[in-house]
Amino acid sequence: MTIREFKMPDVGEGLTEAEILKWYVQPGDTVTDGQVVCEVETAKAAVELPIPFDGVVHALLFEEGTTVDVGQVIISVQTGSGEAAEAPAQEIPAPAEAEEAAPATRQPVLVGYGVSEASTKRRPRKAPAPAVAAQNGTTAPVAAPAVPAAPAAPAVPAAPAAPAVPAQPTGERPLAKPPVRKLAKDLGIDLASVVPTGDGGVVTREDVHAAAAAAIAPQAVPAAAAPAAPAPVAEAVAVSAAPAGEPSARETRIPVKGVRKVSAQAMVASAFTAPHVTEFVTFDVTRTMKLVQELKDDPDLAGLRINPLLLIAKAVLVAIRRNPDVNASWDEAAQEIVLKHYVNLGIAAATPRGLIVPNIKDAHAKTLGELSESLSSLVATARDGKTSPADMQNGTITITNVGVFGVDTGTPILNPGESAILAVGAIKLQPWVHKGKVKPRQVTTLALSFDHRLIDGELGSKFLADIAAVLEHPRRLITWS
Repeated sequence: MTIREFKMPDVGEGLTEAEILKWYVQPGDTVTDGQVVCEVETAKAAVELPIPFDGVVHALLFEEGTTVDVGQVIISVQTGSGEAAEAPAQEIPAPAEAEEAAPATRQPVLVGYGVSEASTKRRPRKAPAPAVAAQNGTTAPVAAPAVPAAPAAPAVPAAPAAPAVPAQPTGERPLAKPPVRKLAKDLGIDLASVVPTGDGGVVTREDVHAAAAAAIAPQAVPAAAAPAAPAPVAEAVAVSAAPAGEPSARETRIPVKGVRKVSAQAMVASAFTAPHVTEFVTFDVTRTMKLVQELKDDPDLAGLRINPLLLIAKAVLVAIRRNPDVNASWDEAAQEIVLKHYVNLGIAAATPRGLIVPNIKDAHAKTLGELSESLSSLVATARDGKTSPADMQNGTITITNVGVFGVDTGTPILNPGESAILAVGAIKLQPWVHKGKVKPRQVTTLALSFDHRLIDGELGSKFLADIAAVLEHPRRLITWS
């Protein structure tokens, strides 16, 4: 029997870690080369990982929700035929068996999938604990661990003693899953001192909490105190032992990781690197809203998603054509401004995993119908969490539609590496002076933030004014194109 290991690959341009979102297989399942075994989330996107060989799943080494470094083994698989393939390794082979098995030649299949020349060796599972044996009908002596008595204190009823289980062998790393190791670290508990009760001598969360309770108990009962009920001690343990991320009475801590972590880092870098300027314009978009309805009724556009965002995107592209210098980036190393002769139009998308900004490649060259299809595909992919890292790279200018939340406007932060970002406010029916009379009109506010190293006030103002002019009189989509 041969155990082959699959390591967390680098699924996107030098990323160092990924979170396991979902396992699609369990120990004992048969897998084939190329079969997707799990979904992981990197700092940029959610990605499905295929296994690069055939066999039977031996073990899943990390639970869902665990963040794993690139290069760490995440799943082991039994390969070969015969009994080994039929019995999916509920027990890990003894070291001697592992050494006798000839290691198969291992080749890297995915980017960042490292290989090791050493044979796979694992410690044998420990024999069942006496307590477990007793449950199975085997008589075994059970001894309660010694509890030091408080000096000069009256008799205090002892807590029910836990069954004795062999302690961790000296010099060996305690067996425990990553979340349990983190819990022990947060509580300041040495895993080597914890009595394991899990199958095969594995330390469980309950074991760690018990160890924490034992550490607090002597401090919770003063030496000269009268016998007290154990409830206050248990309550103190429950609060002290609450692992990070679990809710307490007044606070909840949420780990910052994945897309949310990288987005936060990028926004901080952008805010303190690029000198932001934001300008606003409020105007009448009644004609654009009428055009949206007319296009929805046009049989030539049947099946396409027509909405205000589509025409706003088209207006931005027209305004870029009239003001090409806004479509640029800043090269700090070379101290150069890089003018872009293409537009990769970013669309900020709010997803369950955080804000992402995929972009429509070469949006400047697309017809209205092609732009509609690209927008629909971009939004659907983002909502499903399937946006690839490539879809979020090399953007030039971004649109963020805060109006869908009923917000009038905002001061958006630049997507790193881009020159400008346009925030679109809610479109509302408001009193407006139209042809000398106050009438109800559809009105909105646009906010444009731009990098003042690339775009000065005059250029930024002209660009924003052109976007508003197109949306106020949408026939300019034709006359200015």
